[in-house]
Amino acid sequence: MTSYREAGVDLEGAERHTASIAGPVTSTWTADVVGVFGGFAAGVRLPDGLEDPVLMMSTDGVGTKLEIARQADRWEGVGFDLVAMCVDDLAATGARPLGFVDYLAVGSLHTERDQAIVESIATACSQAGCPLLGGETAEHPGVMDVDAVDLAGAVMGVVESDHVLGPDRVEEGDVVIGLISPNLRSNGFSLVRSIFADDIADHAATLLEPSVIYSPAVIEACATEGVHAAAHITGGGLAANLGRALPPGLGATIEMTSWERPAVFGLIAERGVPEEEMRQTFNLGIGFCLVTAPHAVDAVLGATTAQHSRPIGTVTRGGGVRLA
Repeated sequence: MTSYREAGVDLEGAERHTASIAGPVTSTWTADVVGVFGGFAAGVRLPDGLEDPVLMMSTDGVGTKLEIARQADRWEGVGFDLVAMCVDDLAATGARPLGFVDYLAVGSLHTERDQAIVESIATACSQAGCPLLGGETAEHPGVMDVDAVDLAGAVMGVVESDHVLGPDRVEEGDVVIGLISPNLRSNGFSLVRSIFADDIADHAATLLEPSVIYSPAVIEACATEGVHAAAHITGGGLAANLGRALPPGLGATIEMTSWERPAVFGLIAERGVPEEEMRQTFNLGIGFCLVTAPHAVDAVLGATTAQHSRPIGTVTRGGGVRLA
């Protein structure tokens, strides 16, 4: 074995892959993007009108949901999972996204699959209002199985320093507004793959439904200046993630009957997963929470109507999040 190709790395294939994704990637670019496609890096100008901007960053991946995508050979939704996990974490600080980069690792290049993945990332970035500035597709022969895929990303955003959301702004009596998630998003899939191990192909379409991207609606809600804190409901469920947005001495009571659980969670419960485990693992139909001043509830609901938002609880004295 005396060549890179013999070692499992296809340089010509990498060049073809880069050429095939140029259109989807640059379609997300605006006049604020600085750089050229295929360069070593790209940047983005800060928006005009900022007085005291703070740059925020977040990074995440799709996790083991990718294994179901591999088994089903369905890749068109994974970009939404990746982008949502990153930009919605960013939105929990009140920051709007400025630029996104991805990292795709594969055992070997597969033209149609890899192009579909990057195209889905670009489509999701467009929905999030965030240019896909670049990324990396890396072959790992001998380290990853030949058909293995892993996917991660990072996003940079900006928020005015006096508009950063956080527990320090939360007050007793604030209203918790929940944004509906119609599916699992990208969390809890190690458990999902275990309980559907024998018939996962029969349920792949349901399990692979792509994540909702909340960031644009959250940023619009923040413009009302009535949002005090926010929580992206990911791994750990509603109680653990909402608790991260509350200060010491304050908790929240959540009315679990204030929304209807999507059918997928009933399907999982039917496989024998107990209620307590469901609550600790899954979002159960609430993908994002906005902790809101009472006087701003109507305005925030108006800004997030596309996410079928609704009041689901109240901030109370005493620590912890109670799921009633």
